[in-house]
Amino acid sequence: MARVLPLADAIAEVVRDGDVVALEGFTHLIPFAAGHEVLRQGRRDLELVRMTPDLLYDQMVGVGAAARLVFSYGGNPGVGSLHRFRDAVEHGWPRPLAIEEHSHAGMAARYAAGASDLPFGVLRGYAGTDLEARTNVSRIACPFTGESLAAVPALRPDVVIVHAQESDRRGNVQLWGIPGVQKEAVLAASRSLVTVERIVERLEPRPGGVVLPGWAIDVVAEAPGGSQPSYAAGITVRDNDGYREWDRIARDRSVFLAWMEEHVFAGPSPYRDLTGTPDAPIEVVR
Repeated sequence: MARVLPLADAIAEVVRDGDVVALEGFTHLIPFAAGHEVLRQGRRDLELVRMTPDLLYDQMVGVGAAARLVFSYGGNPGVGSLHRFRDAVEHGWPRPLAIEEHSHAGMAARYAAGASDLPFGVLRGYAGTDLEARTNVSRIACPFTGESLAAVPALRPDVVIVHAQESDRRGNVQLWGIPGVQKEAVLAASRSLVTVERIVERLEPRPGGVVLPGWAIDVVAEAPGGSQPSYAAGITVRDNDGYREWDRIARDRSVFLAWMEEHVFAGPSPYRDLTGTPDAPIEVVR
C-alpha cells in the first residue's frame, strides 16, 4: 500500500535528475505544490510530459529544470501563450528545450497504452495534419478492415505526480470533478506520488468519483491547497486573478525570475487562500 510522507520527503524519494516526469491534471487538480517542491529541490534535466502544459510547466521550463517537453497544446485557455516555454523554444533561454508535440487524443492513447502494458495505442487521428510528419507517430493497417490508423508509442513515465481531494490512511485516493488522465498516468508510471487536500479515516463514495487504490500508488502526501491557482472541485476554487496575472509576469525574464525567487524558492505560495468547505458547490470554469 502507498506510504504517507511529508511532501518534501515524498519528492526527494520519487523524483530524480533526468527522470521522465508527468504532473497531470486537466484544468483542475493540477499539482502545483508538488511541482514547486521539485524546483526547490533543484531537480534538473527532466523530460516533462503533460497534456496541456500550463503555468506550472511554464515555471519549470523557465528556471531551466526541463531538457525536453512532450505535450499536447502548449498554452493555457485563460492565459494564452506560455512566454517562458516560447522563449525556450525560440531562443534557447534559459536552456534549449527539445519538444515532442501530439494531439490530446494521441496523448490520452499513449497513457492508456502505458497503463495497459501495451507497446502502443491506436486511434483515428493526425490524418490530414502536418503534425503527423513532425512527431512520433506511425501508420498501421487494421488487420480486420484494412483501415489506416495512427499508432502512438506507450507512455511509461519514470514518475507521475497528480493531485486529488482526499486519501485514507492506507493510501487509497479519491478524486472527483473533471476526470483527466490521472488514473491512466498513475497506472503507467514506474513511481507515483499523489498529493491530497486532506487525509480522512474512510473514503465516502462521490458521484463521478475515481478511486486510485493504494496498491497502485507509491507515496501519498498531504498538501492542502496543493493545486492552487488551479482548484480542487468541492474544496477550493480557481484563482482566476492569478492566472491572468501570469501573462504579465512571464513576458519579462527578469520579472519572471524575481517572482519565482520570491514566491517559489524563498516565500509562501503567491496565490490567495481559496479554501472553501468540503461541501461547497463545484465551480464550473469555462
